[in-house]
Amino acid sequence: MAHIDFYFATISPFTYLTGLRFEEIAKRHGAAVTYKPLDIMALFARTGGTPPKDRHPSRQAYRLQDLARTSKKLGMPLNVQPAFWPTNPAPASYAIIAAQKAGGDMGGLIHAITRRVWADEKNIAEDDVIREALEEAGFDPGLADSGLLAGAEEYARNLEDAVNAGAFGAPFFIVDRDAHFWGQDRLEDLDLYLAGKL
Repeated sequence: MAHIDFYFATISPFTYLTGLRFEEIAKRHGAAVTYKPLDIMALFARTGGTPPKDRHPSRQAYRLQDLARTSKKLGMPLNVQPAFWPTNPAPASYAIIAAQKAGGDMGGLIHAITRRVWADEKNIAEDDVIREALEEAGFDPGLADSGLLAGAEEYARNLEDAVNAGAFGAPFFIVDRDAHFWGQDRLEDLDLYLAGKL
C-alpha cells in the first residue's frame, strides 16, 4: 500500500482548489495519507520561493488570472483577493493536527477551512471560524482548543520535514518518500502514478 505525505497550507489557494479530488484518488488506490499543514511563507524562505506580494508584477498578475481560470474550470467559487489573506495560518493548522489524531474526514476539514478563506470571506485565524469548519466536517469543535502545544511542535516539525523531503510549495504530495507531485494541477499525474502508469 502506498503512503502519501500531503504537505499543504491553510492559506494556499491551490490547496483550496485541490478540493476533495486528492482524497478520492488516495481512496481509489488504497493509499494511506499523513496530512502535514505547514507555514508556506516559511517554506518559501527556506527553499528559494518568493511570497506572492514580493513577486514581479507580471507574476502577480498571472497568478490572479490563473486562479480565476482554474476556479472556473473546477466550478469552485474563489475570490482572488480575499478579505482575510494573508492571515495567521497557525490556529487552523493546529486544529487540523488535532483532528488527524482524533480521526475523521480530513479532506472535508481541509476543504472547509480553505474554502472559508477563498470563497466565504472569513478569517481562519479566529476561533469561531475554525470551530465552524470542524463541526461542518464532523469533528468536535472543541478540537480548536485541544493540544495547542503539541500542535505547534508538529506544525514546526512539518516545515522541517518538508524541507528535508524536497517539498517547496503547496499542495505537495510525496509518495513513499520518493515520487514528488507539486500542485493541484498534478493530481492526474499522481493518480496515474499510483495506478502504475507513470
